[in-house]
Amino acid sequence: MGLFDLTGKVALVTGASSGLGVQFAKALARQGADVAICARRVEKLETVKAEVEALGVKCFAIKCDVSNVEDIKTMVAAVEEYYGKIDILVNNAGVGDAAPAELMSDEAWRKVIGVNLDSVFYVAREVGKVMLKNGYGKIINIGSLHSEVTMSNNCWPVAAYCASKGGVKMLTKALAVEWAKKGITVNAIGPAYFGSEMTQGVINESGAFNAVAGAYCPMGREGKEGELDGALIYFASDASSYTTGQILLVDGGWTAI
Repeated sequence: MGLFDLTGKVALVTGASSGLGVQFAKALARQGADVAICARRVEKLETVKAEVEALGVKCFAIKCDVSNVEDIKTMVAAVEEYYGKIDILVNNAGVGDAAPAELMSDEAWRKVIGVNLDSVFYVAREVGKVMLKNGYGKIINIGSLHSEVTMSNNCWPVAAYCASKGGVKMLTKALAVEWAKKGITVNAIGPAYFGSEMTQGVINESGAFNAVAGAYCPMGREGKEGELDGALIYFASDASSYTTGQILLVDGGWTAI
């Protein structure tokens, strides 16, 4: 495996009960990393745990609501106790909400910012403490193409989501600078629309997604399973030892226009 070999590493993936989180956990396991997975839905985590262990690595599953700081602290402590370290963090947990700005409730705004931005900081902060003790760490935050661009007025309104993912981009840069000389790299992946529990409603909406993708995405389609794996493994491995503070857009060319 060479540069991309993760044997002996421990990776933590948040929001790993479905969608991209499951894909990320499996991608890391295929490269030899032992994995810790967390999410709110324990019953789904157990299914994912079995799938990851079938790839020949260890998997530790623990319930965690990333909107609760005490839950985060408890989860990180449990993962450190179980494995003795955390080498890789995939800050994946997120939510979406498409509502016109003038109609969005305070509660909906706080939920999107709380899960998509606040929790990314809180998890990175707590895992960062573990990594700083060991002098090594790879943090991969999951941003979005909406870290860079918004949507046309003819599409769905995404003010809260854009604000949260734009914040993830700048948080990634700030943490990268703070920890650059302490053995920790901090980068982000910015996916376009991939089929997942969160996005499937948009993608399946009668013809709307195909029309939007046709207009804004040069490849004219959503992302497929596995098409984020390369970016993830690059940032998780020593292949990216001199790369930090970056966001890699995996978007079919969406932001090139």
